[in-house]
Amino acid sequence: MKKFLALIALSVGLVPFTASAHGPTPQKVEKTVTIKAEPAKVWAIVKDFGNMQKWHPAISATKLEKKGGDTYRTLTLKSGGTIYEKLRSIDDADMKLKYEIVESQLPFTDYNSIMTVAKGPNAGETTVTWVGRFYRLYKLNPPIPEGQDDKTASDAVSGIYDAGLANLKKVAESSK
Repeated sequence: MKKFLALIALSVGLVPFTASAHGPTPQKVEKTVTIKAEPAKVWAIVKDFGNMQKWHPAISATKLEKKGGDTYRTLTLKSGGTIYEKLRSIDDADMKLKYEIVESQLPFTDYNSIMTVAKGPNAGETTVTWVGRFYRLYKLNPPIPEGQDDKTASDAVSGIYDAGLANLKKVAESSK
């Protein structure tokens, strides 16, 4: 009986050890900006899935295509390269846009995003929230190659969001 209890205690002690060797953990970046413009005006800019180049400074062109009932866009980057994305949904009532990256050269994978436009803290203001969930590029356990780690992935998404939201604010506040 003592051997049996010792075996149970030993196996219970190993569970956390074996559970920790599972590969990458999901990452999340969430950024928010307050814009001095009405929500309807900001939503009109955000929901225009085929014109991201009008507000994101890293994008030089956007090309839309339909495949069956699905909508895809190819973003051409000013720095070179493209990002191929699939629109998951546009909800006008909740002012929410969902999309995913299908293919890119970015340092992350399995990326899904939600952009939400809501009434801001004061009259005539809007709060835009951009949330992304993704994994680092390297899916196996350590050692992790340089540039394919969680920090690199999170920093890349943060940079995209910071630049995009800052310029969205500029565009929405300056346009009539």
